[in-house]
Amino acid sequence: MPQLAQRVGRAKPSAIMVIAEKAKQLKASGRDIISFSIGVPNFLPGEHVYAAAREALLHDSGQYGSNRGAEPLLDAFLKHIEALGFTGYGRKNLSIGIGAKQVLYNLAEALLNEGDEICFAAPYWTTYRDIADIVGAKANVMPCGSDQNYKLTPAQLDAALARKPKVFLFNNPSNPTGMVYTGDEIAALADVLLKHPDTWIVTDDIYNSMVFDGIGYHNFAIARPELRERLIFVDSVSKTYGMPGWRVGLIAGPESVATAVTTLNSNHITSVPEVITAAAVAAFAGPQDIPQAKCREFAGKRDLVVAALAAIPGVICPRPQGAFYAFPDISVAFGKSHGGVKINNDVDFCAALLEAKGVACVPGSAFGEPRAMRISYTCPTAQLAPGLARITEFFAELS
Repeated sequence: MPQLAQRVGRAKPSAIMVIAEKAKQLKASGRDIISFSIGVPNFLPGEHVYAAAREALLHDSGQYGSNRGAEPLLDAFLKHIEALGFTGYGRKNLSIGIGAKQVLYNLAEALLNEGDEICFAAPYWTTYRDIADIVGAKANVMPCGSDQNYKLTPAQLDAALARKPKVFLFNNPSNPTGMVYTGDEIAALADVLLKHPDTWIVTDDIYNSMVFDGIGYHNFAIARPELRERLIFVDSVSKTYGMPGWRVGLIAGPESVATAVTTLNSNHITSVPEVITAAAVAAFAGPQDIPQAKCREFAGKRDLVVAALAAIPGVICPRPQGAFYAFPDISVAFGKSHGGVKINNDVDFCAALLEAKGVACVPGSAFGEPRAMRISYTCPTAQLAPGLARITEFFAELS
């Protein structure tokens, strides 16, 4: 019998979706479940986005679109990134994809040969490791524990880049930790990058509009413009605009990379549909009041989460300043039991928490940090305090 390609054996189901599916099954069986698992913003875009989609439906051409992306969307994205500090880019520097995940996969196909090395910090978004495995790249993971606030240091980066990896992949603000790099921290890392000119730099910064405490969003190419010739910036409408299901991701970078991704699009997806393109244009170019209000709301929820975790003896949670995640170190629970169930690791902890208290969180090992778990606090506000109270009770009942 014919066999599947070897790369399929390297692909794994999302650990996040496994937890979400288990929580969904328990809820369907009648259990009272509070989910802190899925990283979706849990709000909808403004009416102007839906109006643009409806108008596009009325005038749908039924034709293929551009492999690079429709010009109105490219122009709206250019204005968006100019506001962030990326100046001097044109349409030739941009390309599109079906969400940031597909864009990242296209970048892996465009930049990495089989056996090439890619480096990134842990904790990392689960898909980074998965994509590296599928394309046959060697992942060099730089561990950044809670003792260093889950942030990469210049010394770690310098050591990793000395190995001459083909790609350095960086995430700011971070999923799963919610940590945000300051301007000074970005500048220090950028100075290291200048010393190693043979590595592509991919910045996955789709939470760039969800930054708290006035810390601001910063990027290597803005701090050190000399890096622009080998840096690719990745963005999406998913998190900022409450549009994860609309599936629009974009890049800005060197013309050669944007052209390569566009060529891959011609073989993979052809284009993004007209209706979705119109909605994305409206999101970027229209009123920003909903994203700004949600950012303030998430900052308030962050405060509640951090306060609750800080009150649990032995739990360590560096204060997140962006996105909508907290990533507490829960290793104080390892070796203990709950209701006769032994907790040996993060997977045991999250399974016991879900079964005993009906709270769904994702084990940190899914993100390369097995001492922690991820809390996504985008649930309805009315569920947040009860969910945190259940976590507190769970810890108090450990023996």
